[in-house]
Amino acid sequence: MSDSGNDPVAHPASDPLLKSGMVVSAMTMLSRVAGLTRDIVIAYFFGSSAAADSFFLAFRIPNFFRRLFAEGAFSQAFIPVLSEYKAKQDRSALQSLLDHTAGTLGVALLIFTGLGMLCAAGIITVFAAGYVYQEETEKIYLATQMLRITLPYLLLISLTAFAGAILNTFGRFAVPAFTPVLLNVSLIASAIWLRPYFDFPILALAWGVLIAGLVQFVFQLPFLARLGLLPRPRIDLKHTGVRRILRLMVPALFGVSVGQINLLLDTVLATFLITGSLSWLYYSDRLLELPLALFGITIATVILPALSRKYVEESTEAFSETLDWAVKMVLLLGIPASFALIYLSDILIATLFFNGAMTVVDIEMASLSLKAYGAGLAGHMLVKVLAPGYFARQDTKTPVKIGLIALFFNMLMNLMLIAFLGHVGLALATSASAFLNAFLLWRGLRLKGIYHAAQGWVYFAGRLLLSIAAMALFLIWFTPDLTLWLTLSNVDRVRQLLVICLLGALVYFLSMVAMGMRPRDFRRKRI
Repeated sequence: MSDSGNDPVAHPASDPLLKSGMVVSAMTMLSRVAGLTRDIVIAYFFGSSAAADSFFLAFRIPNFFRRLFAEGAFSQAFIPVLSEYKAKQDRSALQSLLDHTAGTLGVALLIFTGLGMLCAAGIITVFAAGYVYQEETEKIYLATQMLRITLPYLLLISLTAFAGAILNTFGRFAVPAFTPVLLNVSLIASAIWLRPYFDFPILALAWGVLIAGLVQFVFQLPFLARLGLLPRPRIDLKHTGVRRILRLMVPALFGVSVGQINLLLDTVLATFLITGSLSWLYYSDRLLELPLALFGITIATVILPALSRKYVEESTEAFSETLDWAVKMVLLLGIPASFALIYLSDILIATLFFNGAMTVVDIEMASLSLKAYGAGLAGHMLVKVLAPGYFARQDTKTPVKIGLIALFFNMLMNLMLIAFLGHVGLALATSASAFLNAFLLWRGLRLKGIYHAAQGWVYFAGRLLLSIAAMALFLIWFTPDLTLWLTLSNVDRVRQLLVICLLGALVYFLSMVAMGMRPRDFRRKRI
């Protein structure tokens, strides 16, 4: 599954960013399709029940820490240091960095995970304050049991992210991007075949998470071995590279993960709402994650090593051009996706989840929160591609300050909107916070002279808006209302949704072509 030729240390610059992005996007699409299948299976068997709420809570806690530590702060701190070692140090120094980072990370995660399992009941009490307040004893019991099972996933998936960061730095983007498919396969298999073996069937999903963590970690090891970069864990907190990573990680813990903290705050507040609120937010958030991963995270994944390299090489103009390319790509793909999520929210939810235990009320409630989340999609995507502009320069303090402002704003909006809009208010607050975060990141890069917009932005914006308007008219004209949609069979819903989405995308891109955009323009510097 290598995607950069046969040379084990091929420089990622040998692959254009667009090509690398397409590789990651293809693998991510496969992962997200598997993820949607997983959520359809979960919705079919468990719907928006109290048990489902408990699982989503128990799974979100280790998943939050995974994104906070492993895929968030650690990756953003580790990749720039690794890129510098790769460019300026010899092979033995590079291997030493990997060995000592693996040892330090592994021990820290082992301690953290062990303490979390011992204190699972207390953690649930904090993150499920609403259940405690309402004396929802069954939900608390199930969530605590499942948290003890799922917490070791944090250890395993963090080590997986460590391996993936190495592979990405050496231009092997496909393997890390494919790895999440294994989580989805594990959960689907557990829901179908392990469920009958438990008194509480929902526990099968928790065990599926743990199994997935082990499988994902083991899967990446042969690819590291093929590169000759398999770490031999050692512990030395005085190691220069490890200390630099730790120093960069501390502020990055907040800067890159404000969106995840916002979602976790939504989870805590949702426990005070009616049963089903957590599930509605989960299902709508999962649909938000599809375009966010396909476009925003994909672009961020391929530009961070490139930006880190350009910073080491002191290529100031190339650094700005890479950021400009990323921002334009995000807007080109993210804004039409945002409109589609908002306008098609009800039929999207109905097509994927209106089976088994899911009800019409569940569909309507989840579609409302999807509209609210969808409105913030472009903001989330911009945060993903602008934050690397700081991390590649080993500046993790500025995103922290910006993140704190965005987090405070999100909390304020949560408290203002939850009383009137319930779970929808929580989603709206998250979207508003994402845009504020993105704006402040962009302004900081501009004021420091790190990023300046290339020529052609006015022409680009005009083509973008006109193409979105054409797509919007098509969707408004051809999309039926929810009442008619629910009368269709499952097969007809899927078929018609695919037709609507594909034709809507076709209208959008044909409009772009009609106004002069060509495939070659997607290359960096030319959009």
